[in-house]
Amino acid sequence: MSSTAQSVPSSTDLDPDTLDLRLVVADMDGTLLDGNGLIPDGFWPLLDQLHERGVVFVPASGRQYATLARLFERAPADTSYIAENGSYVVRNGEEVASTTLGRPVVEEVVQHLRTMTQLDLGVVLCGKRSAYVERKDEAFVGEARKYYAALEVVDDLLVPDDEVLKIAVFDFGDAETGAGPALERFRPSEQVVVSNHHWVDVMAAEANKGAAVRLLQESLGITRDQTVAFGDYLNDLEMLDAATWSFAMANAHPEVLARAAAIAPANTEHGLITTLGRLLG
Repeated sequence: MSSTAQSVPSSTDLDPDTLDLRLVVADMDGTLLDGNGLIPDGFWPLLDQLHERGVVFVPASGRQYATLARLFERAPADTSYIAENGSYVVRNGEEVASTTLGRPVVEEVVQHLRTMTQLDLGVVLCGKRSAYVERKDEAFVGEARKYYAALEVVDDLLVPDDEVLKIAVFDFGDAETGAGPALERFRPSEQVVVSNHHWVDVMAAEANKGAAVRLLQESLGITRDQTVAFGDYLNDLEMLDAATWSFAMANAHPEVLARAAAIAPANTEHGLITTLGRLLG
């Protein structure tokens, strides 16, 4: 892989005739979704083409499954989803795999975050049934609703009886310099990943989008060489590694631009649709 974004080839440098396309995995925010956080209208005809050709399309996001299912209600019923940054995999509406956090870890992380009063943080406990927040101001709850269709406001995050897939932390400042370093103490035993400018996720060490992609590849009999992946942020790195045809969006984080095999136009330019359309010929 290249070490600088400038030396990474663009999508126009790759020959689609060499690709036996079987699986397309795409991040959502900053990748498939446009500047308004919506799926572009031009994506749906492309999804129909993929389905007709027997190509599996999988949304892979830090968002919860309920949110992804709502966004893709026009998609085929057998669509697979990688939710909660790889900690929850669903196909045909049924759980395929999940990786949860132990109760002691959940309690330790939540209690630690409650002491971080020098940072303006909001915490989301991401369960299988629902997401939960105890901070009640609309500034934070409004941000949480963007990503969690199933969301409950509770008095205490440690009360809900639900399996916890991850803990998502919203930093009203810069997550890479605020919430990220504040959670560094958990990195030796858990996965701590900055998923965009404001969000940091704490998950079980083995949970990531790449592990989820490899699980689906194995279950579907699809190889890395038959896989295309699109991403833009640090939580997409392992997913890009799981695909020979990996694309960083032009608006991606520098580390993602350096890691991918090629660069696609920005999400605001519908770069995924343009690039995937070219790969389909």
